[in-house]
Amino acid sequence: MSNIIEMGKRAKETAVELARLSTSDKNRALISASDMIMEDMAEILAINEIDVKNALANGIKGAFIDRLTLTEERIRGIADGLRQVASLPDPVGEVISMKTMDNGLIIGQKRVPMGVIGIIFEARPNVTADAFGLCLKAGSATILRGGKEAIGSNVAIVKSIQKGLRKEGISEYAVQILEDTSRETATEMMRLNEYIDVLIPRGGAGLINAVIQNSTVPVIQTGVGNCHIFVDETAKQEDAIRIIINAKTQRPGVCNAMEKLLVHENIAKEFLPKVCDALREKNVELRGDDKTRAIENGINVATDEDWSTEYEDLIMSIKIVKNVDEAIEHIRKYTTHHSEAIITENYTNAQKFLNEIDAAAVYVNASTRFTDGSQFGFGAEIGISTQKLHARGPMGLKELTTTKYIIYGSGQIRE
Repeated sequence: MSNIIEMGKRAKETAVELARLSTSDKNRALISASDMIMEDMAEILAINEIDVKNALANGIKGAFIDRLTLTEERIRGIADGLRQVASLPDPVGEVISMKTMDNGLIIGQKRVPMGVIGIIFEARPNVTADAFGLCLKAGSATILRGGKEAIGSNVAIVKSIQKGLRKEGISEYAVQILEDTSRETATEMMRLNEYIDVLIPRGGAGLINAVIQNSTVPVIQTGVGNCHIFVDETAKQEDAIRIIINAKTQRPGVCNAMEKLLVHENIAKEFLPKVCDALREKNVELRGDDKTRAIENGINVATDEDWSTEYEDLIMSIKIVKNVDEAIEHIRKYTTHHSEAIITENYTNAQKFLNEIDAAAVYVNASTRFTDGSQFGFGAEIGISTQKLHARGPMGLKELTTTKYIIYGSGQIRE
């Protein structure tokens, strides 16, 4: 019997225990896990340093290395994140509705744990703790499968968390991690229907597509972010530049970072030189269509592939469009349904954009970087769902639960 099946069995058994835990029990476990991560900081940093050196030796660079690297500040943030989850309202047991039928039946609906949640992710060690914390608070066990580049860091964090669980008398199998990072093991995990109730992939397009195509376990699709900002002719240009710089450069390696800029043709000659200068000051490599390159020198050609690419880097492609309709048409063709924005002072165009763009988050006059659970005011998140069933947008605690109907009767039978 393979290791992943044993892990599945242990997780399924532990999920029964977790579903019975009180809110205070779960909160104590989260705080204890946070304390253990802080206590083991030096060891986690030393192991992470080895992961980073190995990744660099294998030719990995750029934003990927930034996501992989841990610092004292980032570990402190990971530990604080668990405490933040402990402070959030517990969704388990929440009664969503209750009504009395004509026949006297009282029918209610309440939130209950998923059971076992599988997370497949890439080189972000913080996901290890985030996933555990959210799944535990939502009453579920979790099985993690991270990328090979971060395996040492991920295992170290899980061991610290398990120490915290044991201290509180809770099964350490509430969180387990696959140490075998082979493709075969990942595929086996994707088909563990008997033990895993839902699978959530977090990473680039290749990972997400592989999970969608190979998994027989139900999948919640988290988002690749080919995010656009359209600057309409009525936009306040200084505001637009400020928003664009934030959306592109504040943290370019994340899924809610802007990747494409669309500019109304009536303001292109005035606006493009200003925004391009501001982007170059932030070391952004610019690519553009023919109209853009005719106005602004030194911009590389944007290929057909560019328009559909999520760069996750300091790269941006720019296109000049005739009007809001052409902007919407372009976005419809290339959107990943994550986050899209319009900068405008025209109410009609703003409402048209909001109504006709199909994405998890659609903005008027704001940065796409706000697509985040904490920024939306409901705390930590497991990822941004870009699908339409069960959950869409930032997925917090409620999205990690399911529901069941509870029915109270007094002897009723169906005629």
